[in-house]
Amino acid sequence: MLETLLNWDTQLLLFLNDAQTPFWDKVMWAFSDKEFWYPFYGLLIILMGWRYKWNAVITIIFIAITITLADQISVKCFKFVFERLRPSHNPDIKEQVNILNGYRGGQFGFVSSHAANTFALAAFTTRLFKHKYFTWFIFIWAAVVSYSRIYLGVHYPLDIIGGALLGMGLGVLVFYLYNLFGNRFLKRTFSG
Repeated sequence: MLETLLNWDTQLLLFLNDAQTPFWDKVMWAFSDKEFWYPFYGLLIILMGWRYKWNAVITIIFIAITITLADQISVKCFKFVFERLRPSHNPDIKEQVNILNGYRGGQFGFVSSHAANTFALAAFTTRLFKHKYFTWFIFIWAAVVSYSRIYLGVHYPLDIIGGALLGMGLGVLVFYLYNLFGNRFLKRTFSG
């Protein structure tokens, strides 16, 4: 059964990875680049500062904890444990995988850190802002960033699904801790 699932995963990867064009190459390369998103992160920080004033510092710390946990757990508890080769490193299919700019990523890919990090941020911030349009935007953003990793040939779809589930779980968990401890700290520290 596992072999069948992994075979389907490979076939889906090859199908999704084969739909490349010069326009989408540029778009997906940009979406996958963490530096491309710095203005978005800056806007998010400004939004939190506007909404929460000085209390935003604690909120930003909890968001940083969320993303750090997602990133480190995805690498140390998944990639280094499962050691599933990325499609771009898998000798059985690497010649069939379209890659861009010679980028192949690290050796192991399960689970995707991009997916874990972006979905962790999405899960945390949607609970923070509780705004319908923001929720749509942040989850579509996380999905497109995650899909870009398949497009670039460095992750299988199951790598993305695993990373997204890990990230959402951590985002919800850390937001719960934020509500439990962060709000108590803020009330004690900033209440006159």
